[in-house]
Amino acid sequence: MNTYTAHIKTPLGIARIVSDDTDILEISVLDATTTFTDSEQIPEILQDCVTQLHEYFDGIRTNFELPLAPKGTEFQQKVWKGLNEIPFGKTCSYLDLSKRLGNVKAIRAVASANGKNPLWIVTPCHRVIGSDGSLTGYAGGLWRKKWLLAHESPAKQQSLF
Repeated sequence: MNTYTAHIKTPLGIARIVSDDTDILEISVLDATTTFTDSEQIPEILQDCVTQLHEYFDGIRTNFELPLAPKGTEFQQKVWKGLNEIPFGKTCSYLDLSKRLGNVKAIRAVASANGKNPLWIVTPCHRVIGSDGSLTGYAGGLWRKKWLLAHESPAKQQSLF
């Protein structure tokens, strides 16, 4: 099985996309020290994913239609499936997600699985917040989480000038 990689610029940094011959395995945001050239050739298998990510950042895509195969435990897969059920522009708490998954006491395990989500943005772990509404924990940095939630907010702040 082959592995393909592409890098794209986003408003939040360089995103790395990894796939095998059929499915997207990982989408991650890289730290600021990562070097990137615009001339990088995007493998054909990743073209649709790149297009959909650009559409998301351009504000014209609210859901993704991609073949996904993230690697994780059975529990992590269950949590990631739960994340995909959180609608665009909405949030839920770690406690709410634990309840939806059938185990209110699994809140720490849910938070841990959320933090290990290998599909940045596409599986929307940024939509999970603290029970008090706080922006708790985000592997990509809280500033990115805040940006993503504002980007998806139905009540966009308008400029007066």
